[in-house]
Amino acid sequence: MDFRQMEYFLAVVENNGISGAAAALGVAQPTVSQALRGLERELGVRLFHRIGRGMVLSAAGRSLVGPSRQVLRDVAAAAEQLTASDGAVVGRLHIMAFPALTLGVVVDLIEEFCRRYPQARVSFSELEREDNVENLIRDGQCEFVIAHLPLAAGEEVEIVELGEQEYCLVYPAGTDLPPGPVHLSTMPDIPMIFVPRGAAMGDAIEDSIRKAGTRTETAVVTDQRESRLAMVVAGVGGSLVERSVARAKSAEIVERSCEPRLVRKYGVAFDPATLSPVGRAFVDLVDEHLSSH
Repeated sequence: MDFRQMEYFLAVVENNGISGAAAALGVAQPTVSQALRGLERELGVRLFHRIGRGMVLSAAGRSLVGPSRQVLRDVAAAAEQLTASDGAVVGRLHIMAFPALTLGVVVDLIEEFCRRYPQARVSFSELEREDNVENLIRDGQCEFVIAHLPLAAGEEVEIVELGEQEYCLVYPAGTDLPPGPVHLSTMPDIPMIFVPRGAAMGDAIEDSIRKAGTRTETAVVTDQRESRLAMVVAGVGGSLVERSVARAKSAEIVERSCEPRLVRKYGVAFDPATLSPVGRAFVDLVDEHLSSH
């Protein structure tokens, strides 16, 4: 198995087939096919099931994804280290996170990281689900996941709490509300926009409203979390959203804290055993930040 074979294998995985991989790599399709067949012969296993014109990872293929990504990341880091100044931290810090969590503490950490390590690069990808954190890290799709807590992950995954996120009530502009926090038992009679039960914080929000004895009409249930605030601005109804998200549209909505407070902790997850040098530098920065606050 060589570096090029692993690169082509991952390109097929990430681009949904040989044609997409060839286009992404800038090579001919037969070149990718030949490399893939050679890798399968060398390993003695099928990495993909060929179904019509499609390709689906086999069990052996799935088990190879993580190690291949780790090798490519290590090779890239080594190449960058050769051209870096002595002692410089180089490489790519790859983080997957919910967009609503990439504010506050996370921004402060990234700002300080970029200041200290100008030769390193930071890459963010959107986290869509919180129930597969362990797989994302094990498969090498990222080194760090920033998500709500608690997280279900194996013993090899370390989770560090970063802070908590507060949820607030938001209503269309012009909604008549008294100043100060609004108790959930005295919410205005305005239809609400919710995320489905089972989604992040969805159950806790609905349960808290129910315990307060409030009956709310549901205007929309959406699993597109980012659409809630846009719907509030459009006048569809009210909602409960992350305060950090609400601030982005503060001039176009009416925002109030709620009682009882609705908060959810969040943190960063990673595997200490597989961290790159740039990843270890980020963990050190996180530890330093937490010890000073």
